[in-house]
Amino acid sequence: MAKSIALLFSGQGAQQVGMGSDLSQRFAAAANRFAAADAALGYSISQIAFGGPTEELTQTSRCQVALYVHGIAVLEVLREQLGNFPVVAAAGLSLGEFTAHAAAGTFDFLTGLRLVANRGRYMEEACDSTSGAMAAFIGGDEENVRKIAHEAEVDLANMNSPGQIVLSGAVENVRKAVELAKQYGIRRALPLNVAGAFHSRLMMPAEIKLRGDLSTIQITKPATKVVANVTAKPVFDEGEIRDSLAEQVTGTVRWTESVEYMLDQLGCDLFLELGPGQVLAGLVGRIRKGTEVLSIGDQPSLARALNRLRDLI
Repeated sequence: MAKSIALLFSGQGAQQVGMGSDLSQRFAAAANRFAAADAALGYSISQIAFGGPTEELTQTSRCQVALYVHGIAVLEVLREQLGNFPVVAAAGLSLGEFTAHAAAGTFDFLTGLRLVANRGRYMEEACDSTSGAMAAFIGGDEENVRKIAHEAEVDLANMNSPGQIVLSGAVENVRKAVELAKQYGIRRALPLNVAGAFHSRLMMPAEIKLRGDLSTIQITKPATKVVANVTAKPVFDEGEIRDSLAEQVTGTVRWTESVEYMLDQLGCDLFLELGPGQVLAGLVGRIRKGTEVLSIGDQPSLARALNRLRDLI
């Protein structure tokens, strides 16, 4: 029975040393993407992704690039093995939204690479020039977390899944938000080990610079529906796409609503997570229990996915 497939692309935090290495050794399609990125960037993102060190791969300016290249490389290997299989929708968590647009043909691979490289650098600069933090709030309802955000003067960064919301802002404000958690019936409030206050007002300098870059590139109507983080709906025209990609640097990643839209409005019943690990599969499982997600990031997971997909496509 045919499935309605959606592609999901990883965001910052999913990176792992070794990502893309075994696929590049086995498949020219993957190796060629990493080689093209190395040539365009002027440094070896393949060396950093394949061999680390972890400290360098986790830098914002490096991990975003590595995840973008890896996501496209995995997709190209899949296309090589299965042909141009139909896709109903694509989405990505934060950085992954850029990968989703590249996969949908909104812009070409190298244009997306330049955007992502600049985005990572701008966000790293914003982190270095501010004192920001993030914290995850687990096991509370959205209304109460919004009250905490208002009282502590922080921003809603990620609506990851029911009962998992991330707040972001100045260090002292995030500390206050964590202290308010018990008062508002939140089960756990966990400070996150991140470089700064992503998806908050402290990232505005990065948004302004990225918006300038986006204004200069050629945008093509996506070949498949790309669901934007900030609206949780597909974006189609040039203005929408430019705005949504700029705004998500400071705006809320509405991941729960995005997945629900793909499930309920687009009829997606099979998700392919293209990236290291199974972070997005875990979130989708909490958003809608029983949803089928195939996570593909290396040779073993690719082999398992191909066995399943050849029965469906």
